[in-house]
Amino acid sequence: MTRTLAVMTSGGDSPGMNTALRALVRVAAVRGVRVLGVEFGYEGLMEGRFRELTRLDGEGGPLVPEPELDASGHLGGTILGSARSQRFLTAEGRAEAARRLDGMAGLVVIGGNGSLTGAHLLARECRTPVVGIPASIDNDIGCSASAIGVDTALNTIVEACDRISDTARAHRRAFVVEVMGRHCGYLAMAAAVSAGADAVLFREQGRGEADILQALESLVRRNLAEGRAKRRVLVLKAEGVELPTALLVSRLQERIKDMKGVEARGMVLGHLVRGGGPTHHDRMIAGRLAFGAVEAALEGTTDVMVGWQSTVPGGQTTPDPYVKRYPLEQVLTETAALLDGSSPVTQRRVKMMESVQGVLAL
Repeated sequence: MTRTLAVMTSGGDSPGMNTALRALVRVAAVRGVRVLGVEFGYEGLMEGRFRELTRLDGEGGPLVPEPELDASGHLGGTILGSARSQRFLTAEGRAEAARRLDGMAGLVVIGGNGSLTGAHLLARECRTPVVGIPASIDNDIGCSASAIGVDTALNTIVEACDRISDTARAHRRAFVVEVMGRHCGYLAMAAAVSAGADAVLFREQGRGEADILQALESLVRRNLAEGRAKRRVLVLKAEGVELPTALLVSRLQERIKDMKGVEARGMVLGHLVRGGGPTHHDRMIAGRLAFGAVEAALEGTTDVMVGWQSTVPGGQTTPDPYVKRYPLEQVLTETAALLDGSSPVTQRRVKMMESVQGVLAL
């Protein structure tokens, strides 16, 4: 009897999800395992919305990926669709999801913090092995140095900042560019260095409005003063900083209104950062994590996530030296620590940014 593996994408989409789907189906097909895609996340799982991702290649031939899937690995978003579900948070909803998985070899969940939380709950309440793959542009998932989509998002931000810098130099402007990341400032931190920004604002700094405005006013006055050759100021702002970008820019402009010819402008990149085809790095991570997830599920391992180049102690090694399996409970604990600042990973990030803060402003 042919074994069947289910896979779903859930929560916020990220570039590389389709690559992971393609890789997972290919690995499973080689092992003679049929793959069903769950449409629209946990809501689709409870409703039994499955679609075939493999098919027989000719009469009695081997299993191969469906043509649409095989051709979509370079596309952003997710061909399975994604959705958040309140019903899955109930015991009744999870019981229905578990019933839909009866008889399957496993379920692979590709997604971020909320999706992996759901995977952990489901794994404890059903007999089917459940394995997670981290996919989130925010890079806020514990036990994985990077998640699927992070590198593509950073490349998108840097390209946008390069374009904004072009126009800023033409007009002696100070631009505050807000990037996604929810409660994690990683995207803003990493992009600030790559884009040659003059400063970066992120929630983990713990700065209040008065401090932020004073620092930005000093930055603009120093860098765009008369006689200086510098013609633009670029500030990266993480989404998690509570001061709205439009309000921040308005109050900054009021403070520098005496500077002739200097203007402050704001730009919220928003969902632009989520889109686009995945970079080589994200495709490579997606493929290798998918391989590790299939292996784990078919071995009957459950309630785990495959992580990429994690420095967090523990974790089970795999044949791929860059991929380890971590219990989902440990992943979620480390994720919470990343966000509340108690994780050594977050502390290292903040310390690094503090060490280069003066360099950024040159």
